[in-house]
Amino acid sequence: MSILDKHTILERNATLLLVGSLLVVSIGGIVEIAPLFYLENTIEKVEGMRPYSPLELAGRDIYVREGCYVCHSQMIRPFRDEVERYGHYSLAAESMYDHPFQWGSKRTGPDLARVGDRYSNEWHVQHMTEPRSVVPESVMPSYAFLKETPLEVTNVAMNLKANRAVGVPYTDEMIDNAAADLKAQADPNADTAGIEARYPKAKLGDFDGDAQRLTEMDALIAYLQMLGTLVDFSTYDDTTGYR
Repeated sequence: MSILDKHTILERNATLLLVGSLLVVSIGGIVEIAPLFYLENTIEKVEGMRPYSPLELAGRDIYVREGCYVCHSQMIRPFRDEVERYGHYSLAAESMYDHPFQWGSKRTGPDLARVGDRYSNEWHVQHMTEPRSVVPESVMPSYAFLKETPLEVTNVAMNLKANRAVGVPYTDEMIDNAAADLKAQADPNADTAGIEARYPKAKLGDFDGDAQRLTEMDALIAYLQMLGTLVDFSTYDDTTGYR
């Protein structure tokens, strides 16, 4: 009996085909998963990455709540057209503290992985308030209500603790100062030395144009202005990492 004849027997017997399929899938799964138990970290860390500041984390929660990820990806693929338009392709380490991560390929709007520092705070406020006033062809809805909505985070410290429970390296100092850091980052008159020490490269000052109130607009813009700014790609080598 030839090999093809034996294969025909397998194809005609549902039980044998099921057992054979499970066996093949199990072997493939073991081959892929087993090596992970011997690796200390499956993501190569890069210099500059840090956990989100409390204000940035609140802004990210608003970003997810409002469904911004449905139209905007945060994943620049290593293709010439994407790199020339958006900047250096995304590294896995840039999303290591995201729960959940914002990678994807759905782009009704542009990718936002490197949007930080690309526009002013004033531009973002105007864009959120009336998108077509700055991007005539935009189909984005208005989020003007964010500027009128006070930022309310029930328990800032617990938010950081919850993230620490899933692997984000928030320290006790970060957690103890979470509530104060949340307010100080958007206050142009606050002492920000502690924030700068705990969260290097954090954007500071009034974000929504109204320094008298802390709003959801402040938090969202603080988050957007940070995206893509933590890693210094001028000293990064695509083959070996940092030079």
